[in-house]
Amino acid sequence: MNMPKGTSITFFERERIESFLRMKKKKTWIAEKLGRDYSVIKREIRRNSSPHLPYVAIRAEAYAERRKKNTNKRKLEKWQNEKLKKFVESELLKGHSPEQIAGRLKTSPPKNLSSCTDTSISYESIYDYIYRGEGRVGGWYKHLRRKQKRRRPKFSRKPRKETIPDRIPIHERPAVITKRTHFGDWETDSVIFSKQKSVLSVQYERKMKLCRLKKVPNKTAVESERAIQGHFSRLPQQLRRSITRDNGTENVLHGETKQKLSLPSYFCDTYKSWQKGGVENLNGLLREYFPKKCPFDKISQKEVRSVQDKLNNRPRKALNYLTPNEVFARVLEKGH
Repeated sequence: MNMPKGTSITFFERERIESFLRMKKKKTWIAEKLGRDYSVIKREIRRNSSPHLPYVAIRAEAYAERRKKNTNKRKLEKWQNEKLKKFVESELLKGHSPEQIAGRLKTSPPKNLSSCTDTSISYESIYDYIYRGEGRVGGWYKHLRRKQKRRRPKFSRKPRKETIPDRIPIHERPAVITKRTHFGDWETDSVIFSKQKSVLSVQYERKMKLCRLKKVPNKTAVESERAIQGHFSRLPQQLRRSITRDNGTENVLHGETKQKLSLPSYFCDTYKSWQKGGVENLNGLLREYFPKKCPFDKISQKEVRSVQDKLNNRPRKALNYLTPNEVFARVLEKGH
């Protein structure tokens, strides 16, 4: 009588398989004797033996129990991926993002992982380990740049009603801005702080990577637009072509800036701040200097300017290792 499909092999059957193999019986004969499909017996023997290691029932049972405990586990939680897990955690300690870790493993896996059968892992699997797996218990989210306790799944937010008058969507922005073929296209954002009234107004030039930082007393549209206009009014016309913004209420007075400085604004889609990725990345760097829980109300504009200078005097690979300030000076000198 054949066993129902999907029924696990019992320890008693494993003892009989071991005995039959010692008797030099063929797999087809063993399968018929145990009422099992030939492929089941073949796979059982192959998984639990080798040319130098004969099939032993008690060892096969131990392997089966280990595999059972491993079933449906996240990749980094499986015992055979212990080295991979330690590598990922060591990279998180260095401040590297899950996307950077996954990319590095794909392009240049470290030599100490050469013995692992599979060193590839997606950044979503790393996030899943951090937020939903054993990594959550270990508090690994604290080593991420934004240190969020919870991660909102993609596409989970509901669209909200637009409240910004005369809003021009980013899809109508000229393609030349996306290509970064000329200077003068900016992105802007407001960085807020826990239990603080003051806000950091941030502007970022897309091609030369230049940033401008201004501490403002609150997040109102009046104060935010005043900071933006104060910055752009000091720039020559060729360096103020456009601004890309999000849909925050601090941007409702964008029309005033357009009227005064002939500076159009384009708005990201709702909840898609990655469409102004330059300033979003800059905000992550700023958090290293001004954490969300820092007493920003007590920080002076002089301290803010000091951070601005540090960022603008940092060599950038995208600028052929020139600094944003050096590129800015050259652009002013050439007059374009």
